[in-house]
Amino acid sequence: MNRWLEGDSMKELSQSPLVELAVRAVREYITRGQIINPPSPLPPEMQKAAGVFVSIKKHNRLRGCIGTYHPTEPNIAQEIIRNAIYAATEDPRFLPVEPEEFDELTFSVDVLSPPEPVEGLSQLDPKKYGVIVEKGRRRGLLLPDLEGVDTVEEQIAITCQKAGIDPEEDFQIYRFTVNRYK
Repeated sequence: MNRWLEGDSMKELSQSPLVELAVRAVREYITRGQIINPPSPLPPEMQKAAGVFVSIKKHNRLRGCIGTYHPTEPNIAQEIIRNAIYAATEDPRFLPVEPEEFDELTFSVDVLSPPEPVEGLSQLDPKKYGVIVEKGRRRGLLLPDLEGVDTVEEQIAITCQKAGIDPEEDFQIYRFTVNRYK
């Protein structure tokens, strides 16, 4: 859990550097309206480009989640900063995060592998792979290893619903793995 200490500057305790960056990005944006710069020099785990999802929870309930499955920024650090701010302020399912909420929030960062097409449901495992379903311009994504999603059928049904795709339609399925940081 992220806990804040008061002092000359707020400090986040014992988190992955990727999660620390997400927390710092949200804190600075929400409290000061500033977009932070990536760390310099970039740690090795932040140097490559990749899709990234930032999830914010409050009391173990989703509070915001925004991400990209293909990189939109030159490196993971910039992807984290962008998506953390969007998760806190632009997720259409929630009101923007308020500074008073910080001590109740937990953050996680998922760094995605490039999506790969699958030929059938037998190539999926909801604990190991996230999925993307796609038909035309409609697209939905579900991260792997989510509480309450135990079967491939549940995973596909939820993802189709998010995309507005009837599960009886023909659609393309992609899978990906994540490195999850908490």
